[in-house]
Amino acid sequence: MKIKDKHLFPLKMKKIILSFFILLFSNFSFAQSETKKNEDTAMKEQIYQANKKKVMNFSMKDFKDLFFEFAQKKTKADFILSREEFYNYTIKIAAFSDRLAALYPEEKETAEKNKEVWFSENYEDYLLSKASQKK
Repeated sequence: MKIKDKHLFPLKMKKIILSFFILLFSNFSFAQSETKKNEDTAMKEQIYQANKKKVMNFSMKDFKDLFFEFAQKKTKADFILSREEFYNYTIKIAAFSDRLAALYPEEKETAEKNKEVWFSENYEDYLLSKASQKK
């Protein structure tokens, strides 16, 4: 080995070790993210199953009250909904799409898309929007 090569070895090892830790950290972060998504999905399903029948009996007034209560709480700068409260609102709003699909079969596709949109609401995105409100 030449003297130059002796100096390159530690540099190469440092790069390899650094790459290993970056890979390890990114996998750990991804795993945490996936776990949180799975927990959220389970919570959403539980809320949906618990409230589906109740929401299917909502009148349009009940729905509007729920929707506007959520909108007011969501936009209050000094108020933050808990994860469960946030999903209670979004999933109930999503479940109301089932009622609309049953009442208006010709609008079933629109109701399904609307349900998907509300089901896909994310608590972390809500928290980010709250943080940007304060700026």
